[in-house]
Amino acid sequence: MMQRLKLTINEAKTRVCQLPKDRFDFLGYTFGRCHSWRTGRAYLGTRPSKKSLTLIIGALRECTDRRTTWQEAECLVSQINRKLMGWSNYFSLGPVSPAYHAIDEYIQHRLRRWLRAKHKVSNTGKFRFSNEYLHDRLGLIRLYKRTATFPWATA
Repeated sequence: MMQRLKLTINEAKTRVCQLPKDRFDFLGYTFGRCHSWRTGRAYLGTRPSKKSLTLIIGALRECTDRRTTWQEAECLVSQINRKLMGWSNYFSLGPVSPAYHAIDEYIQHRLRRWLRAKHKVSNTGKFRFSNEYLHDRLGLIRLYKRTATFPWATA
């Protein structure tokens, strides 16, 4: 059948997995055993793969590089929000809260660092550029709050 479809199998990437013991990555997700935080029971599920987390963190790092301090903060936050919304819209299946929380923490740190470089602030900037400033004033979205609006979250 593969020959009729003119497809070839990549021998290096193709393997047989035995679920639930093994895990495998496909289309940015890791498929395998997950545990319910409510009951502690194991189930087969998906979560964002480490590679997909690395890629979004790399994209966010590039956006908040010190070379980009010439642009306005609101413009940068708008660009970051578009990236975060696109990524979170795709990765909304399975237990995504840990990944969302890690990305939220990372982008707050990077944006605060970018603002310190832009405004030449020498301290950590946690008081001048607090989380409230980042989210309320600049409009940075919080990914972890998006899980409450998922349609299956209240079922």
